[in-house]
Amino acid sequence: MEYNYDKLKGRVKEIFDTQENFANAINISTTSLNYKLNNKKKWTQSEIYNSILVLQIPNNEIINYFFTKKIE
Repeated sequence: MEYNYDKLKGRVKEIFDTQENFANAINISTTSLNYKLNNKKKWTQSEIYNSILVLQIPNNEIINYFFTKKIE
């Protein structure tokens, strides 16, 4: 199953300006982040948790950022 990360990408741009800055903030490589945002690698629970913290995503919106199914 693939997920749509457009809303997450927008939040990253809004808060960190670049994906590189965001990757550094959650302590992963930019390559790993790129794979995750393009559904080539899965997010770990700790990566999701750290992302929620640094992006200040409210609990009731987590599903919209990480679990929206991609429509083909």
